[in-house]
Amino acid sequence: QVPLVESGGGSVKAGGSLRLSCVYSEVVANKYCIGWFRQVAGERREKVASFDRTGDFDYWSPMKGRVTISKDSGKNTLYLQMNSLTPEDTGMYYCGAGDQYGCSDWAMEYWGRGTLVTVSS
Repeated sequence: QVPLVESGGGSVKAGGSLRLSCVYSEVVANKYCIGWFRQVAGERREKVASFDRTGDFDYWSPMKGRVTISKDSGKNTLYLQMNSLTPEDTGMYYCGAGDQYGCSDWAMEYWGRGTLVTVSS
């Protein structure tokens, strides 16, 4: 079973919205944290939003207020609702999971292949 499979990316105009989904395996379901990460052109991969087993949420400042992370445990699916998108949000969005406190991108053990988000002006 593939650990993480993202979907929902696409092309939108600035100001638009997208909802990303990530279906995860039972192995991933038992990890301490799970989150969304992105990599834009010329930049390293960075966390967008995550939450851990204690229920704590964490949002990356540049997208805070424009994104909402949620999870449906019954469906083993993680979501990322993104609003007010700008061209600077263009990039690959990944789902990652691991056991590290803080859910840092460098510590994630499992990664999906990503879903491409393109925002035009």
